[in-house]
Amino acid sequence: MGVILKKKKSRGARAVVTGAGGGIGRAFALEVQRRGGRVVCSDIDMARAEQTAELIRQAGGSALAVACDVADLEAVERLAEEAEQWFGLPANLVINNAGVGAGGKLIGEIPMEDWQWIMGINLWGVIHGCHVFVPKLRVLGEGGVINVASAASFGAAPMMAAYNTTKAGVLALSETLRAEVADTDITVTVLCPTFVKTDIIENSRMSGGRSAQQAKRFMAKKGFSPDEVVRKTLNEFDAGAIYVLPQLDAKVTWFMKRMAPGLFTRGMGVVGRFIRD
Repeated sequence: MGVILKKKKSRGARAVVTGAGGGIGRAFALEVQRRGGRVVCSDIDMARAEQTAELIRQAGGSALAVACDVADLEAVERLAEEAEQWFGLPANLVINNAGVGAGGKLIGEIPMEDWQWIMGINLWGVIHGCHVFVPKLRVLGEGGVINVASAASFGAAPMMAAYNTTKAGVLALSETLRAEVADTDITVTVLCPTFVKTDIIENSRMSGGRSAQQAKRFMAKKGFSPDEVVRKTLNEFDAGAIYVLPQLDAKVTWFMKRMAPGLFTRGMGVVGRFIRD
């Protein structure tokens, strides 16, 4: 008997991408289109969402732009409804990508408004996406979810507590969801990159010019392109991977944290003191 090849889930998908107005989100939307999919491009900035959708149309694909604040559950519910109406079926690939940055202050100095702001987008946004779309995937009996976290989810860099906390939550949520759908044909993958060339620094709430400038310089010199990260992520998603760590420094951090957690934490403390001095 011949070997039956299973269809790759990133091919021909009905995809919803949040934060699709730029960076990793736009790269996901464009790559899904290249793989024969239709894409709902969601962003809090409708103009940027429409720009991404237009790029897809210009490439011969099919896309719909939808404004959505992922921190608002009702807005995410409307997003799912609009997507289903446009596709004619529920989405079968959900990419919870929308995210922002905050950092530069110690715990106890971070304004509560910054905690609430970043938790609403980075963590509640992904919670809302999973809460709304996963039941639909269960009914379909197939599909997948890609949640965009960060190496910050396990790296515990000082002066990045709010960001780290949100991304650690996304990692835990993804692992739990993966366990809950283990008996289905739904794939859950969590992306944990380090530096990617996006505009997250410009759109962040960074205090302390030194840390922000260091991050921008490092991102410009060493950051991966969003396209490269996205291609690797979708390929790993197709292979059924739960974790995608697209860069060597993310893999090294992951390994060190697990092999020598006490030493790792002390080392991060040294890094934090250097940044503050």
